[in-house]
Amino acid sequence: MGGAGTLERVSLHLFDTATRQLRPFEPLEAGRVGMYICGLTTQGSPHIGHVRFAVAFDVLRRWLERGHGYDVTLIRNVTDIDDKILTKAAEAGRPWWAWSYENERATTRALELLGVLPPTYEPRATGHITEQLELVRTLVERGHAYAAEDGSGDVYFDVRSWPDYGSLTRQKLEDMEPAEDADPRGKRDPRDFALWKGHKDGEPETASWPAPYGRGRPGWHLECSAMARKYLGDASTSTAAASTCASRTTRTSRPSPAPPASTSPATGCTTPGSPSRAPRWASRSGTPWPSPS
Repeated sequence: MGGAGTLERVSLHLFDTATRQLRPFEPLEAGRVGMYICGLTTQGSPHIGHVRFAVAFDVLRRWLERGHGYDVTLIRNVTDIDDKILTKAAEAGRPWWAWSYENERATTRALELLGVLPPTYEPRATGHITEQLELVRTLVERGHAYAAEDGSGDVYFDVRSWPDYGSLTRQKLEDMEPAEDADPRGKRDPRDFALWKGHKDGEPETASWPAPYGRGRPGWHLECSAMARKYLGDASTSTAAASTCASRTTRTSRPSPAPPASTSPATGCTTPGSPSRAPRWASRSGTPWPSPS
C-alpha cells in the first residue's frame, strides 16, 4: 500500500447530500480545509452514539491531512446549554453549568481513549451569545424570523418565509409534522423553531442572558451558524452528512455546480455561506437557511 505521496495522486470525492451525487473535492483555498462538526449536547455521559460521529470525522480529517497533505482546521462545538441539560441537572440537584461541564469532560476522556484527535478549537454555545444574537437580529430584519407576540421573549424562524425549506431531505412543508416535544407558544406555524428562548419561571437565572427580546438563551438551531461563521468565515460550505441532525457539517469544498444564491441548497447543520460562493447552509433538521450576508 502506497504512502501519502501515492494518496495525493488519488482524486477525492465526497457525497453531496443536496444533489445526491458524489462530486470531486476542490478546496476553497488551495492546500487548506475547514471542517465544522456539530458537537455534543452535554446532557449526560457519553455512549456509542455520541462518539460515532467523532470517530467518523476523525477518519476524514486524517485522510485529508495525512493522505492528501491538507492543512485542516477542525471546529467542533459543545452545546453546553439546552432544555435537557437544565432538566437533567435539576433532577440531579446540580447546577446546570456543573452538570454540563462534568459531561463535557467525560466525553473528552472517551474520545481521547478512542484515539480521536482533538479539534483545532472547541467553542461552547454559552461563549457565543453575542454572535448568536447578532444572527437573530439579521434574520428578523430580513423577514425570516420574528419575536413571539405573547410576551414570552421567544424568537422563531419563520419556515414559510423560506421557499426551499426541507429541500435537503426532499420534504415539503405541508408534509412535515411539528416536533412533539416543541413548545408551541407564540408560533405563527407549529413547525417554526426557536432561535432564542425566553426565560421561563423556575429556570435558573444563570441560564439566561439579556437580549432585545427579553432575557433568555439560545435555541438549538442557531449556535452552529454563529460559531462556524466566526471561526471558518462566511465562505463556509457544508458537505459531509451524518445521522444525528440530518447531517454534521464540514466546510470542505467549492460548490460545483453553483446554484443561484437565492436557492441555497443545504447540506449540513447551520453553516453560513458567502453569496459569491453559492452558500449551502441548513438548520439542524437539514433545512436551508437564507444567507445573513
